[in-house]
Amino acid sequence: MSRTGSAWRSQVAIAGYALSPIERHSSRSLGDLAVETGLAAILDAGLRKEDIDGFTTGSHLPSAGGHALVDGLSIVSSNWISERLGIRPRWLSGFQGHGQLPGSVMLAVNALAAGAADYVLLHRALANPAARYHENPMTLASGGSQWTAPNGMWGPVAQIALPYNEYMQRYAATREEMATVVVELRKNAARIPWAYWHDRPITIEDYLNARIIADPISILDCDIPIEGVGAFVLTRAHRARDLPNKPVYLSGFGQGTPSAVGSTRHWTLDEIMESAQVTCDQLWASSGLNVSDVDLPQLYDGFSPFIYFWLEALGYCPIGEAHEFVQGGAIATGGPAPVASGGGALGNGRLHGIPQLLECYLQLSQRAGERQIANANVGLACHSSPHYGGVVLCTADQI
Repeated sequence: MSRTGSAWRSQVAIAGYALSPIERHSSRSLGDLAVETGLAAILDAGLRKEDIDGFTTGSHLPSAGGHALVDGLSIVSSNWISERLGIRPRWLSGFQGHGQLPGSVMLAVNALAAGAADYVLLHRALANPAARYHENPMTLASGGSQWTAPNGMWGPVAQIALPYNEYMQRYAATREEMATVVVELRKNAARIPWAYWHDRPITIEDYLNARIIADPISILDCDIPIEGVGAFVLTRAHRARDLPNKPVYLSGFGQGTPSAVGSTRHWTLDEIMESAQVTCDQLWASSGLNVSDVDLPQLYDGFSPFIYFWLEALGYCPIGEAHEFVQGGAIATGGPAPVASGGGALGNGRLHGIPQLLECYLQLSQRAGERQIANANVGLACHSSPHYGGVVLCTADQI
């Protein structure tokens, strides 16, 4: 392994975690789940509530359906949870872009490395509002949306369908090849008790017969909207080593910024991959590692084509070859790129990066139980598309 990288590399670690029940619609408020899950994470880290002096999250509501933002109900901000826990923090912040979990991790790392806080509670709370996911409530389209929404180009499903169609046509990829990815994710999630799709794997035939939403994207290419909360406790490395759990160190970071501005605009495949390369270059530069060092790549799969984009941007295979790379067990647990060992979003539900970071934490801290992967020392936790989201590199040891 290389020994260059950012000054803060491995100086901050995850010390504990908690995950709420994952349900389609919870009978409890999102804020109630967040407070309970935050307290459970603090207890898991061997700390008291009073030890927490920092908070961060990304509280963006992932819906384009015109739903109201109500703190404690549809979102849970850092301010809201700190107030309900009765804590006046030394440091509090929130990430406002996409790739919210990696973005929140980076905010926490910087705060801890700078001494602005000693123990940070990082949470992500996901609501599932009533009505159809990403329905369009518009009666008037203005701005950039006037060129897209009236023609049915609305929301992320349509936005990802176009570059995925471009990928399929350019590289002769097939839906049968993508079936390998989705079936593998669901197989792994079926073994995880907390996953929404626990004990419900699918077959290739199930995938190929699934209802098409935005050609070639089917219902099984999309993560299912759910309600749930994940929380992690972060602290400086020297403090983490004195706590009950084996620390998992945060050792690299990349944040995507699309070259084309405007969330209603269609990004071409080339635009996605150009910006994706910048994201991954940031990751390798900050960590001092490269793709050959990674044992546990947990790639984001809110929409299945993201797996192809991440594999190619990270360097697991050349551009245009991911659809071939995933065949023959390459992404299976025990294969060269076990991208789906934690079940991802397609297996766990729409948890916006929580499954990826949680799997890295559990495996690298040796807390995965019967699912434990031998010699898992370096993991990647990705969120969103690589041109628009982010990625965190985690290590079992300081580097």
